[in-house]
Amino acid sequence: MSQTSPEQRPGSTFAWSEDWLAAIVGLALIALVLAGVIPDWLVP
Repeated sequence: MSQTSPEQRPGSTFAWSEDWLAAIVGLALIALVLAGVIPDWLVP
């Protein structure tokens, strides 16, 4: 057996970060619209 650990792909973790960031931003925009902080016509 080899003593080296398997290499991880450099792009695999970055894509998940982008997806989670987009989900969090979307939920934050929905929360701000529901709270009345920003008008609903401003967010498409």
